[in-house]
Amino acid sequence: MTRKYLLEISVDSVEKAIAAERGGADRIELCADLSVGGLTPRGDLLRSVRSKVHIPIYSMIRPRAGNFVYSDSEFSEMERSIAVAAECGMDGIVLGVLKKGRRVDIVHTRRLVDLAWPLPVTFHRAFDKTPDLKRALKAVMQTGAARILTSAGAKTALRGAAKLAELVAATRDRILILPGAGITAANLAEVVRKTGAIEFHSGLGTVLPYSTRDFDAFESEARKLAEQLARLCRD
Repeated sequence: MTRKYLLEISVDSVEKAIAAERGGADRIELCADLSVGGLTPRGDLLRSVRSKVHIPIYSMIRPRAGNFVYSDSEFSEMERSIAVAAECGMDGIVLGVLKKGRRVDIVHTRRLVDLAWPLPVTFHRAFDKTPDLKRALKAVMQTGAARILTSAGAKTALRGAAKLAELVAATRDRILILPGAGITAANLAEVVRKTGAIEFHSGLGTVLPYSTRDFDAFESEARKLAEQLARLCRD
């Protein structure tokens, strides 16, 4: 039986979303301003992308750049943004909330997960800022999030592959580990082999500038990743 892998591509425009879908992406993470790691996209962008692509779209919910410890007003903004994302037909939510000391804020994250329901929530790379990844894994699992986007604290998913494999093993299928950071067609097979994960995330930022308007090149790079995963599924 062949194994099915999933490719998620992060984008910050309608054109990139269309290019990612044409290239074979299975899911889109939709953001504003990927140069700072992604922020909450405006409602008009959510609606435009939803009208143009057919694959699932997960909306980033991050009110500002910087750390992931939010004020009460910023948390309220995140709540409103989740409601907007749901109204705009998003298929999932991407977020991360930490407490002072860089530990997972279980209470506030669970509140956002409950608010997003039935949309699944990905806990993003705020996870990598925590001082103890295994403790953070247990905390995120308590929130009801469906997956964790992570490089296991390393600069790239490939460098963090050994720790990612440990996280995958520790989940016991209770939550998905989604490796991301620096994944390209050149290293994807190694990341797959070393981590044991089944979903993979790329913003293509190591092969194309985030500001690129060469959407044919963006589509081509997405296709390289999708074709690589398709080959690995057959092997």
